[in-house]
Amino acid sequence: MNSGQDAGTFADTGWGSPLMPNSSAARWPSRSLLGAMSPEACRELLGLGVRTRFEAGDVLLREGDTDRHVLVLLSGFAKVTARVENGEESLLAVRVGGDIVGEMAAMDGAPRSATVAACGTVDARLLRHDLLRGLLVRRPEVHLVLTGIVADRLRWANRRRLDFRGYPVKVRLARLLVELATSYGRPTERGPEIGCRLTQPELAALTGAAETTIHKGLRELRRSGLLETGYGSTVILDLPRLRRLADLPPDD
Repeated sequence: MNSGQDAGTFADTGWGSPLMPNSSAARWPSRSLLGAMSPEACRELLGLGVRTRFEAGDVLLREGDTDRHVLVLLSGFAKVTARVENGEESLLAVRVGGDIVGEMAAMDGAPRSATVAACGTVDARLLRHDLLRGLLVRRPEVHLVLTGIVADRLRWANRRRLDFRGYPVKVRLARLLVELATSYGRPTERGPEIGCRLTQPELAALTGAAETTIHKGLRELRRSGLLETGYGSTVILDLPRLRRLADLPPDD
C-alpha cells in the first residue's frame, strides 16, 4: 500500500478532473456513495484524508482490527470476506469504485466485522473517522446517502438469506447476476458489463451453492443467450429475460 498526504483540497490532489462524477472518463455506479452525491459534496469529500493505492492481494481492512478509518474507493474493486465458525473464509460482497468501506467501525467503534482485499489495483481516499463524522455534520445530504447505502447492504444480506431458502440455485445465480449488473454494470452496446471478475468458487459462496452447480448454471445461461463470459468480465446479453428467470419484477 502506498499513501501520500496532500494539501487538503480536491484541486490539489493530483487526481485531476477524471474523478469528478460528471466526467466522461469516470462514471461511478449511481447506487454507490460517490455516484449518489452531488458534485460539490464529492469535491469536499475527495479533499479530505490521504490518497492511497493498493495492489492486488493487499488488505484494505482486516477482520477483528480496531482501527476506525474509512476508505472511499475511487477505482478498481475489492472483495469483502469473513471467517465462519468452521474457520473457512466466506465471500460476502464485492465493492467497486465509488463505494465506501469500513463505515460501520467508523460509526460505532466496534472491531472490523470483515476483511476487505484488493483485486487488482485500487485507488482510494483514506479518511479518519473524525473527518467522516465532521463531513456528515456539515453536509446532511451525505449523511442521508450513507444511511441509504447501509440500508441497501442490510437488505442485500437479508435477500441472500431468503434466496438460499426459497429458490433453486439457477434462480439464485440469476438474481445475483442481476444485482451485480444493476449495481455495478457498465453500459455497452451488447448489454451491461460486470467488470469485476468473480471466480466460480466465489459465485458459489455468494449464492450458497456447490461450485459444480454454478459451473452448470453458467453454462446453461450462456447457451440460453443470456450472458457471455470472458476474461475479467461478464456481459448480460438479455437483462429483461434474466430478470424474469430470477423471479424479479421488470426494471422501470
